[in-house]
Amino acid sequence: MTFLSYLISGISLGSIYAIIALGYTMVYGIAKMLNFAHGDVIMVGGYMSFIAMINFGWPPLLAVLFAIVVCTVLGILIEQLAYKPLRSAPPLAVLITAIGVSYFLQNAALLIFSANPKSYSSVIPFDALRLFNGQLVISGTTIVTIIVCIVIIIALNTIVNKTKIGKAMRAVSEDKDAAQLMGISVNKTISVTFAIGSALAAVAGVLLCSAYPILMPTTGAMPGIKAFTAAVFGGIGSIPGAFLGGILLGIIEILGKAYISTQLSDAIVFAVLIIILLVKPTGLLGKKVLVKV
Repeated sequence: MTFLSYLISGISLGSIYAIIALGYTMVYGIAKMLNFAHGDVIMVGGYMSFIAMINFGWPPLLAVLFAIVVCTVLGILIEQLAYKPLRSAPPLAVLITAIGVSYFLQNAALLIFSANPKSYSSVIPFDALRLFNGQLVISGTTIVTIIVCIVIIIALNTIVNKTKIGKAMRAVSEDKDAAQLMGISVNKTISVTFAIGSALAAVAGVLLCSAYPILMPTTGAMPGIKAFTAAVFGGIGSIPGAFLGGILLGIIEILGKAYISTQLSDAIVFAVLIIILLVKPTGLLGKKVLVKV
């Protein structure tokens, strides 16, 4: 029963990583860039929901919607101000800019909210589920996190494969120039992608802070890095890959903490990533792409 409890906790944590990784993988898959500021948008989502509940006295659902709206707008602004001017710049310039935006958001949060950790109240009011005469206890946060992750992956797959904007995303991902010649607005498509990714970051931030109720300016840093690892693990650019990578990463981390060492759990996660990439460089569900030169 203890193993089952650890497994469910791992799936819950992995669901948060998967939601964050979906933002990474969408931006990379369509814009072909790594948005390392994505982890800090998670932190912004946490603070926005915190302010809405504590300062404004709003109910949790409204606070979550407020966080999603703010992070969506923030994602579009970041793309327009920081990344759009570098559309044809070398990848290294974009990478350095992304790191700069990340530090800017962290330090802005430090100035506005201070470095003191905030105690976050969970937005999920459901009671824990008790099974097998109380031997297995599953918190409401765990249940909701897993359900939200499943709903998001289904919704994203539907958007990408069944809608007009999804077809535009796939076209831009395949060939920006050809897509533009076919009348697709590349700039609009990339902006929509950033908006969706940032909205997912807000949801992940709220779920992360509900599960681990401490909020500070660096809250999104390590989860962001681990979620990027999950995206690479599953095959960056693949939506199912981000989902699979996130779930597996969460399970590995929780089981590593439980059965090996809490201090070495992060090292175990990255060691597994290295092993997977040595065996399959494109990730578990990634596809090898041939580039003409």
